[in-house]
Amino acid sequence: MKKRKYIFLTGGVVSSLGKGIACSSLGFLLKSRGYKVTILKLDPYINVDPGTMSPYQHGEVYVTDDGAETDLDLGHYERFLDISMTRDNNTTAGQIYYEVIQKERRGDYLGATVQVIPHITDAINEKILSVGKKTNVDIVIVEIGGTVGDIESQPFLEAIRQFRLKLPADDTLVVHLTLVPYIAGANELKTKPTQHSVMRLREIGLQPDMLLCRTDRPLPDNVKQKIGLFCNVSANEVIDALDVSLIYEVPLQYAKVKFDELILDKLRLEKRKLNIEEWRSKVERYQKVDRTITIAVCGKYVELHDAYKSIMAAFEHAGMENDVRVKLKWINTEEITEKMSLRNFLM
Repeated sequence: MKKRKYIFLTGGVVSSLGKGIACSSLGFLLKSRGYKVTILKLDPYINVDPGTMSPYQHGEVYVTDDGAETDLDLGHYERFLDISMTRDNNTTAGQIYYEVIQKERRGDYLGATVQVIPHITDAINEKILSVGKKTNVDIVIVEIGGTVGDIESQPFLEAIRQFRLKLPADDTLVVHLTLVPYIAGANELKTKPTQHSVMRLREIGLQPDMLLCRTDRPLPDNVKQKIGLFCNVSANEVIDALDVSLIYEVPLQYAKVKFDELILDKLRLEKRKLNIEEWRSKVERYQKVDRTITIAVCGKYVELHDAYKSIMAAFEHAGMENDVRVKLKWINTEEITEKMSLRNFLM
């Protein structure tokens, strides 16, 4: 049987730190080294899928080739990895509970008391194993939605704890994405949010192997050493995840700090040659573009741009290919009347 590696990415402190972009960027770098990679998004909400959820609550519903209504992060996975995702790449707590309840109704559990442990956690781990087997990949990256401390996420984190016990130590890896804010009044980077986030993770039984720290400036060595000391990792396992102006810069930034190399070391995988020059040249060329065009995007949910994430990405990609920056003008279709012209909105 093929030996497969698993990377779990959790998030802490606040939401919207960019777990999806982090997974996509890491997946891109590993794929660029010749490894076959897929990504699984585990969403902790009880909805079966986001298809019935308001865009204001969830953002874009990303529809895969097989018709599954999934999380918008699957769009990022596809754009970075250049592979098609399926319904197997997104699992919600609602789907897990629904499947377990159906089994209970059929009598599959032979009258046993159905519980979160082991029935729900076993079902989660079956999903993780299944996506790797179906895609026959070398590495499965698993993104856990929400933040550590959310009650909804606890079954997923417990499942990962159990999952790691069943495999050799160098077959799994936990990366925790956290925030290191800069407080201007104190002229200081604050590590306490990261310390508390890791503390919550360790209370659940998960010790992160690496910390990916979102920050608006490089972390000094003394800050990395402090984080490492209080979070039980070495300073070189505290990785800068700097803010960037373009999400496609993130893989380049990760490569610069050798994030992917450290991952390969920990998983005891060969450091194959990294081939990202085409990606780098495309990003660098786009950063120098000075032509701009404006395109109107008409929609009902324009107050939340995440509702149109793939449209935004499509225009951005088209701009990159044609050496032009695309500026989007958002137009709320509910405000348009017969007496108004589109020109009024574009001015």
